[in-house]
Amino acid sequence: MTWDTSVDVLVVGFGVAGASAALEAVAAGSSVMAIDRALGGGASTISGGVVYAGGGTSVQQEAGIDDSPEAMLAYLEREVGDAVAPETLRRFVDESPAMIDWLASHGVPFEASLCPYKTSYPSNKYYLYYSGSESAGGFRDAAKPAPRGHRAKGPGTSGKMLYGPMAKSAAAKGVQLLGQTRADQLIIEDGRVIGVEAFTLRDAPASVRRRHAMLGSISSKPGVYAPQLRTILDARIRKIEKKYAKRIRIQARGGVILSAGGFVSNRDMMRTHAPAYKGGIPLGTSGDDGKGIQLGIDAGGATDKLGNVSAWRFIVPPSAFLGSLLVNPTGERMVDESRYGAALGHAMVEKSSGIGWLLADSDLVREAKAQIPDQSMWFQRIQTTGMMRTAVHGNTIAEVAKKAGIDEAGLQATVDAHNAAAASGQPDPMGKPADFVRPALTAPFTMYDVSVKPSMMNPCPMLTLGGLVVDENTGAVKNEDGQGIPGLYAAGRSAVGICSNSYVSGLSLADCVFSGRRAGLHAATFSDARKV
Repeated sequence: MTWDTSVDVLVVGFGVAGASAALEAVAAGSSVMAIDRALGGGASTISGGVVYAGGGTSVQQEAGIDDSPEAMLAYLEREVGDAVAPETLRRFVDESPAMIDWLASHGVPFEASLCPYKTSYPSNKYYLYYSGSESAGGFRDAAKPAPRGHRAKGPGTSGKMLYGPMAKSAAAKGVQLLGQTRADQLIIEDGRVIGVEAFTLRDAPASVRRRHAMLGSISSKPGVYAPQLRTILDARIRKIEKKYAKRIRIQARGGVILSAGGFVSNRDMMRTHAPAYKGGIPLGTSGDDGKGIQLGIDAGGATDKLGNVSAWRFIVPPSAFLGSLLVNPTGERMVDESRYGAALGHAMVEKSSGIGWLLADSDLVREAKAQIPDQSMWFQRIQTTGMMRTAVHGNTIAEVAKKAGIDEAGLQATVDAHNAAAASGQPDPMGKPADFVRPALTAPFTMYDVSVKPSMMNPCPMLTLGGLVVDENTGAVKNEDGQGIPGLYAAGRSAVGICSNSYVSGLSLADCVFSGRRAGLHAATFSDARKV
């Protein structure tokens, strides 16, 4: 077979997972090439740049935070369940402090500025925060809460401040990045993956490559919030690729690592595997179309948890809304409102066909509005404004329920039970901790529509959590019989990992680093063995 180029380790998809794999493989002495449909970064660059880490990281210590591996493990055992084997979760926790130091050694900036209030994402004043459900009911009982959301330092959503230094470090260490290159199929010989056939714009005119890159950048963001615009741009991108892309074959002596993201942008796969989650905004790029997963399936790889999707319905900031009540059309609460936003979105999708209304009394609304300027960034203020535009008001619970189309008797019973528990000091009916409980007493009462439905002002972003089944010691893709496929690895959201059951901010990116490094190290080790 004729090869256009040959390397030890080939990485397909160059976001945080791919960069982690490449850095680990090149550090082990392998030659490494990464191919990416765009110019690298993928969903990682439009993320919040949050890495979930704890157990006593250097950043936590600088902030004066007392955390331990045992506390982190106790929380994650409840949060992630059986997503991975207990020993894998233990390893993830034990390696957590070193992971932050490893990222910092590659230039990722962190800061020990602790956010003093609970939020879905902190303002630019803070870069360490409670990014999950550590303080919520049922979790603070397992372990003392600790802030473990390590946000890369940079204004706005700082995903670029996480990915950018990693990509720069990889390039400095000799990793080749072949951008604007789309993997088409794996090359398999005698049951072993030995390379990839791809289409590349490498030899296209510079003006064509610039136009392709510009369209891809706009499609990525703000296109994520404008699906119709993204569809138009993606059609133009495909037209360019059809005309100018050339087929190449890349040999991978040690292995191919699939780190091309999930499949939230593939509507057919979403309808097949997660039909209940069709109402949200796909959080990712057009490259999150499941191609990496499909390549693994074509090679005989097994999949799992493809129906697990994270749907983000954030109600904070402002933090006062932790005291509100999230109800379904019958007026019943669905979840402890102090949980992470993905738990709220999941409850609405699974228990209420994506429908949800938030109830607050006048005192709570007044406090929430006062908090918005200090606690929110521009995009959060847009979302809060969008939510508040849905408001209906009533001087009684029955009146506001009628305006919202909520069962009046059901909502009255819910509010009465909530208020009675708060007044008597009894546990909240949904398990919300007492420090977040706010009785709904003062008229007028307000209800906000927070349903999972397309909305540019207050979107409900979603990402897929399942993927290829991998050997949790090596990252090798496993077949239906549980055997590793020689020469094939997967990482990040192309694979089942730490966050495949339940997502909180930073857990996916942390898993990208963890699983990417694992795959890169073992692909490099196999490459070295084949050289002997």
